[in-house]
Amino acid sequence: MQYRVSIQAESDVARAVLQTRRCAEEVGFDAASASMLGTVASELARNIVKYAGSGTVSVSSLDEGERPGVQIVVADRGPGIEDIEQAMKDNYSSSGTLGLGLPGVKRMVDEMEIESAAGSGTTVTVRKYLL
Repeated sequence: MQYRVSIQAESDVARAVLQTRRCAEEVGFDAASASMLGTVASELARNIVKYAGSGTVSVSSLDEGERPGVQIVVADRGPGIEDIEQAMKDNYSSSGTLGLGLPGVKRMVDEMEIESAAGSGTTVTVRKYLL
């Protein structure tokens, strides 16, 4: 199963959260874990609204042998992340926030990849496995 949500406004973030939770529950995650994955989608989608203006959140089920799970791919064509290593540090923020978003996301998932280039946008891929 796969869900794709176009993100252009804060109201779209809620749809991304709902679809992420729905996918997680269909895969077999309990309510608490599905909510946590909704939080991941929320954080990443809000980054689109805040930094890029528009983008997409794609959520799909994973079936890699005996490791079912959920993959969330968030992509935008915004300004990109200048220093990914710095952005992954707790309390770092380029916009005056608490700086807990990306590092917090990383703590909630099993795998996280970030591809970004200045002026070309950012793609964040996260995976959380059921087992």
